[in-house]
Amino acid sequence: YQRRVRGTPMQKLQNLTALINQACGDAVTNILVIEALLRDNRWMVSDWDGLYADLPYRQLKVAVADRSLIKTFDAERQVCEPEGLQAQIDDLVAQYMPGARCFVRPSGTENCVRVHAECRTQRDADALSMAVGQLVFDCTEKLRAKL
Repeated sequence: YQRRVRGTPMQKLQNLTALINQACGDAVTNILVIEALLRDNRWMVSDWDGLYADLPYRQLKVAVADRSLIKTFDAERQVCEPEGLQAQIDDLVAQYMPGARCFVRPSGTENCVRVHAECRTQRDADALSMAVGQLVFDCTEKLRAKL
């Protein structure tokens, strides 16, 4: 162990790729890599655990007549169609900053759009998901009416 982690950060990263199976992963190897990272940084598990805190979250399912009206990109985190919807979502998210985020994505199997909202409080996550859900519903209904 000691011999393999010495060197520049790039060398350490290259050494990690020799240990990890990037195609399928391996639980035992993952645990050993975590142990190596903790030792290299002189961290306890509690130090590592303190780096991340889950934020309250709400997922909402919005029934729509035609889910294909919503088009996304960037791993389904941004809406590109209908035009202007993402800007409206961003405006709503800004009301709950700092620490808020929200994205919508059409279901792959049902005529619905899923809204995912994360905020600093559960109350805000619930409110943001409802506001964005209503926005999605109204937007898809207006588009459908034009068709």
